[in-house]
Amino acid sequence: MNNLNIIGTSHIAKQSIEEIKKAVEEFQPQIIAVELDAQRATALMQEQKGKASFRDIRKIGIKGYAFVKIGHYIQQKLGKSVGVSPGSEMKTALEIAHIKNLQVALIDQPINITLKNFSKELTWKEKWRFFSDLVKGLLFPKRQMKNYGLEEFDLRKVPEEKVILKIINQMKKQYPSIYKTIISDRDKYMVKQLVKIMREHPEKKILAVVGAGHQEGMNKLLLKVDIVR
Repeated sequence: MNNLNIIGTSHIAKQSIEEIKKAVEEFQPQIIAVELDAQRATALMQEQKGKASFRDIRKIGIKGYAFVKIGHYIQQKLGKSVGVSPGSEMKTALEIAHIKNLQVALIDQPINITLKNFSKELTWKEKWRFFSDLVKGLLFPKRQMKNYGLEEFDLRKVPEEKVILKIINQMKKQYPSIYKTIISDRDKYMVKQLVKIMREHPEKKILAVVGAGHQEGMNKLLLKVDIVR
């Protein structure tokens, strides 16, 4: 495990960009692994935003389609408020890998599979609760943040571990299906990819760049894995 360093990032925090640059210089990895699949990586580097269309509903389901559109809108709005384009930290990691001629590993589950599972498992109860919370968040953002105990949340920085745990636990309680498909299942998928890379390249250092909400879950899963077998 000494050859693996996992960084938890915020997709709209400038701090994450600086932390990635610092980690590359200090850790000196030969492989940079990112929380992206091939489709999202291509879209990010070509700056294709909000490309989900009605034709995609057949592949990912109407709930998955709605989730993409809502998530994209929220990320863009929050990104503008802090002056950072969503996904800038992942793009930075890919650009650094290209400049330094480092190997890139796209370790995330294909987005279409994630969204299809999301559509399949999201319950009606969670759907209406999500819609209600979304409306409240848009109309009364400060009140909603206070209800979740996140009134001190700073979008410009990567959340502290205790804040992330609070958000994750809240999601588990109120949106178990969303937690499973968006967080837990992808934690398992990305850990499997990292373990495969470590077994194939035991001598190489790997810097993994993932969203902060995945970091703890992935670290716990890795502790249960026998890398050398």
